[in-house]
Amino acid sequence: MDLRAIVRIAMRTLDRNKLRSALTMLGIIIGVGAVIAMLGVGQGAQKTMQDQIQAMGSNMLFVGSGTVTRGGMHLGWGSTKSLIYNDMLAILRECPAAKAAAPGSSSNAQVVFGNDNWQTRLNGTEPQYFKVRNWAFQEGSSFTQNDVDMSANVAVIGETVRKSLFGAADPLGQTIRVNNLPFRVTGVLTPKGTSSAMGDDQDDIILIPLTTLQKKVTGQPWLRWIMVSTESRQGSYVAQQQIASLLHDRHRIRPGDPDDFFVRNLADLADVADEAGRVMTLLLASIASVSLLVGGIGIMNIMLVSVTERTREIGIRISVGATEGNVQQQFLIEAVVLSLLGGILGILFGLLSSLVITQTLGWPILISPFVVLIAIAFSMTVGVFFGFYPARKAARLDPIEALRHG
Repeated sequence: MDLRAIVRIAMRTLDRNKLRSALTMLGIIIGVGAVIAMLGVGQGAQKTMQDQIQAMGSNMLFVGSGTVTRGGMHLGWGSTKSLIYNDMLAILRECPAAKAAAPGSSSNAQVVFGNDNWQTRLNGTEPQYFKVRNWAFQEGSSFTQNDVDMSANVAVIGETVRKSLFGAADPLGQTIRVNNLPFRVTGVLTPKGTSSAMGDDQDDIILIPLTTLQKKVTGQPWLRWIMVSTESRQGSYVAQQQIASLLHDRHRIRPGDPDDFFVRNLADLADVADEAGRVMTLLLASIASVSLLVGGIGIMNIMLVSVTERTREIGIRISVGATEGNVQQQFLIEAVVLSLLGGILGILFGLLSSLVITQTLGWPILISPFVVLIAIAFSMTVGVFFGFYPARKAARLDPIEALRHG
């Protein structure tokens, strides 16, 4: 008997028991659908975290001023005054792996336009900051180096600040008041969203020339951070070592003494986020796979019932020349057909569930074709694994005892 004939017989057998077949497939449908939906959620979250880290800048290092302890209390990063503008110049001059660098300091600010006001983060930096951060403008442009040299009152605003102050109005050329100082808006940055690395809204920001911040807002000549970009991911690790060694020498830090700075590599954050995403995806898939296991047990149970019900049929087939292999193949294919049909319907159920999750909860979903192929292969494997024992039991029935049955 050829394979096509066996498949036709299997389909007719399943068709005779539509309700039982449908209920048996339900376990596989739910299991495959749950696996696809959970893998989609996990991979979507993983990609979102990676995109957020990439949005902070490509192959970037964050050099920050360190912490000090006063009265037994750690004051947190940015509390030392040791990081200065000449450190940035030295990094560009003496660290070959560093491609570009932007200095900066920051403060909180109350910004007012018309009858609206907003509490936001105020960063002072230089024009190359936007290149280092790989941050484009949706309208307008950056302030210039001449603005930095002249300590001009000009500002670039993020999307959150634009929405909060201007709504649908055009902010370019408008004057806003930042801590009671007037600033002319020269540009609006493209949205970057929430940073999973820092945990804040990257678009809730106003950027002004560094000298303007230092002279007119904070009165602090030192830096809170320096952002450094490199040519490649591997180059960022080389630059990290070069910068740490350079600042140890420049700040005269002795071996064993605590650093008054830190160097954070965003590649490390990306690796941590990637590993966390993989663990979460595997955890979700493992939980969903329990449904597949239950569905497989259901297939085995129904196939065992089918063997009992069709004992006389099996005896007749063996008596007219069917081999043990033919009988075993017949029942095994029935189990595979059940699981395969359930797998296909489960894929549709998983895609529909993913769409519902995205629309109702707003969670990002990413389903790759590879996941769908794995789901189909896994459902077939479940059919073979859980159908093997009933098929083997059917093939080993004694034909004489089988003919007496029923």
